[in-house]
Amino acid sequence: MKIHKGDNVMVITGKDKGKIAKVVKVALPDRVIVEGMNLKKRHQKARRANTKGQVVEKAAPIHVSNVMIIDPETKKPTRIGFKILDGKKVRISRKSGREI
Repeated sequence: MKIHKGDNVMVITGKDKGKIAKVVKVALPDRVIVEGMNLKKRHQKARRANTKGQVVEKAAPIHVSNVMIIDPETKKPTRIGFKILDGKKVRISRKSGREI
């Protein structure tokens, strides 16, 4: 997958369109969890006698086709390519050509 944990991405579709955040986790083969995006509410039951039930907001996975990585040089969304440098495969920005 071209997007890794810790990358800054922009959501390009859905209710969070245009927002920029960091990838927290790569989930399943083609989904990512982005910090503070695609929040879903989950109702939790009281576990002990002295605790109350509550509603917790949790970030749900987003398909990788709905996010684009942010180019470190131009600070705009870009596609990702690969290049072999010194025998290592590295990701490059298609907009600026720089290594990500």
